[in-house]
Amino acid sequence: MAEDRELWERSRQGDGRAFEALYLKYAPKLEVFLRQVLGNQQAAQDVMQETFTQIWQRPNGFEPERGTLRAYVFGAGRKRAAEWWRKQGTRKETVQDEPAECRTETASLVADALAQLPQEGRSLIWLREVEGYSYAELAETLEIPIGTVRSRLFGVREELRKIWRATPQAKERDS
Repeated sequence: MAEDRELWERSRQGDGRAFEALYLKYAPKLEVFLRQVLGNQQAAQDVMQETFTQIWQRPNGFEPERGTLRAYVFGAGRKRAAEWWRKQGTRKETVQDEPAECRTETASLVADALAQLPQEGRSLIWLREVEGYSYAELAETLEIPIGTVRSRLFGVREELRKIWRATPQAKERDS
């Protein structure tokens, strides 16, 4: 984390190489996260680029004493994703741009189940279970109390269980 702070300070002073190092470290993970949230590769790439452009243009947004750089980057990306969804208006469907034949059956089932969760729930479960965020990091990133993180995660997991149990494959296994 000390390395992040040093790179951040150099980036704030206009050091393009330091910013590039931060970009290379966090952009791929942010893009994967955004892909899950948005359901579209191109939108995820666009939002990720917008997030880093915003960070470069307004480098004073991160306050190291308030948390980690990773939480700041993902929080900024999450807010950009929410803006993207608002711009989509009433359009609720997402374009899944990865052909089903490229994924294994299990991965496809998991992706389908995650896609049925509300956007906020998808973000929360992805950050916790895939990115490995702690409850404290989630609270910081989402700007909510830790207790709220715990209760929302419980609710999302319960919803995911219901979705999973309702799949034809689960019904076949239970028969």
